[in-house]
Amino acid sequence: MITGLWLPLVTPFKDGAVDYASYDRLIEHYIGLGVDGLFPLGTTGEQPTLDEPEIDRLVERTVARAAGRVPVFVGVGGNATHKVEKALRRLERVAFEGIVSVCPYYNRPSQDGLVAHFRCIAGATDRQVLIYNIPYRTAVNLSNDSLLELAQVPNIVGVKDSSGSIAQSLDLLARKPAGFSVLTGEDALFFTMMANGAEGGILAASHVMTERFVEVATRFAANDLAGARTAWAPLAGMVPLLFAEANPMPIKYLLWRQGLISSPECRLPLTRISDALAGRLDAVVGERLAA
Repeated sequence: MITGLWLPLVTPFKDGAVDYASYDRLIEHYIGLGVDGLFPLGTTGEQPTLDEPEIDRLVERTVARAAGRVPVFVGVGGNATHKVEKALRRLERVAFEGIVSVCPYYNRPSQDGLVAHFRCIAGATDRQVLIYNIPYRTAVNLSNDSLLELAQVPNIVGVKDSSGSIAQSLDLLARKPAGFSVLTGEDALFFTMMANGAEGGILAASHVMTERFVEVATRFAANDLAGARTAWAPLAGMVPLLFAEANPMPIKYLLWRQGLISSPECRLPLTRISDALAGRLDAVVGERLAA
């Protein structure tokens, strides 16, 4: 099963180009801190702004740097099924463990269309597939009935659940089959979802105070609810700040302030965080990082 704390890696940029030296540094840093897996080329990695050669190089680099120490699931998704299948064929030569594939955005398919889309993707690869349900970005919500139908496909092994509905998420946890992993993508609900039986989380916020996120996951794995609650307490107030403006701008700002990346820049249409938020992050998160 897919379990624990997974990091959806940012893609560092410097002067408009991918900063591969900073990217390598991030991989070493977070493996050293104990994350359970790496997820390059998600929303946090600004995948829509990357060219194919950049995507290919980032995938190759992630796999090479991880060197089998943690599994790598690559973001491979889109709103044209045949293009996703084409991307999978292009990346066949690289030995990563699985993919995270987002629900088709913008064209708002029916539930039948969503099921057919993911069946085609699963049929186009031997790798494990995590479905990514995030309606507030895609404008379509994969229902639990549809997801549980897809869970019967052998290589569809789980979901990054960012449904935005705690009722839907808890219903999924109650109904999911054995061996199917629910990893929350709602950073602020990490403790809540783990307490209700989720297998882990894929959390952009875990770029910051990573040891605390790792400890939450470790405590839950040991059935230590009180310890998990103590580990989560300092994170509860910090996480919303990291999403006060568009992700990954606040996270990149903090990584830059810590010297982990050379620049906080994103690619247009994302820019940089406001001076007001920078001040709040310096005051709140900076104190906690120093503590």
